[in-house]
Amino acid sequence: MPQTLDAHQRIPDSMAGLRLDQAAAELFSDYSRERLKAWIKAGSLTVDGSPARPRDKVHGGEMLTLVAELEDDARFEPEDIPLEVVFEDDDVLVIDKPPGLVVHPAAGNPDGTLLNGLLHHCPALGVVPRAGIVHRLDKDTSGLMVVAKTLVAQAALVEQLQARTVSREYDAVAVGTMTAGGTLDAPIGRHPRDRKRQAVNDSGKPAVTHYRVIERFRAHTHVRCRLETGRTHQIRVHMAHLRYPLVGDPVYGGRLKLPAGAGDALKEVLREFPRQALHARKLAFVHPTSGATMTFRAPLPDDLLMLLDFLRDDRETMR
Repeated sequence: MPQTLDAHQRIPDSMAGLRLDQAAAELFSDYSRERLKAWIKAGSLTVDGSPARPRDKVHGGEMLTLVAELEDDARFEPEDIPLEVVFEDDDVLVIDKPPGLVVHPAAGNPDGTLLNGLLHHCPALGVVPRAGIVHRLDKDTSGLMVVAKTLVAQAALVEQLQARTVSREYDAVAVGTMTAGGTLDAPIGRHPRDRKRQAVNDSGKPAVTHYRVIERFRAHTHVRCRLETGRTHQIRVHMAHLRYPLVGDPVYGGRLKLPAGAGDALKEVLREFPRQALHARKLAFVHPTSGATMTFRAPLPDDLLMLLDFLRDDRETMR
């Protein structure tokens, strides 16, 4: 049975000059730009109460009103994919995503994704946009994600993400010996020459990562990162920009670097590590119904524990 969506967003002055569909995609980020364009054309999304065209420019200060019916999304099939459920109630679902699991179907991954598994686990998510997914992890990043089970919960969680009040911490293993932690405030956008990559550039969106050293090795560092923003590949891009790329990162890692004098076992682990060494270890947010602060932690997966053990053995052996 369809659910009625009734949402309102005021266009900030910073968006002046954007097309209406571009601004709408930023403000109603739960929905694809194509779906929003269709709603604009149908008159379901209005500007100050009047219909408009997707290409119309906005000036800032206008009120966008979106009133539409959400039908079950029949494009995606439920699949019996095992999910590591950390917490679940009537409003939210917290999972510990394994590495290798794609979050949302796309051209190269039409099925076998977390979204397909969510639809099997909770069929009611079929009427919630993106099956309740409000933030993503890269395919090969493991760890905690929160999923909204209702439209109200989804709107509340998206608002928290936009207000930067959701706390997200990650553990990573970086190449190079980091001397101290710090904060990197550097905008991230599309790479100017490679559209599949992100990069630090002045035309990108604001991105802030706080990082601190957990443990140093001879040529690597176990680092903990806390996000203020949630840009695509943010930690991977920021760490590479600092010249401490993550172990195993196939996009931003650069050439493989092996510690001088390392044993064959460590060399093999570093050569064969199958993914970027990144894990979403901690997640905290305000429950959309109770108002209580919810905090969750996920232990490091076996592959990262093994990597750290080999790095410790190497450090002790070379003393």
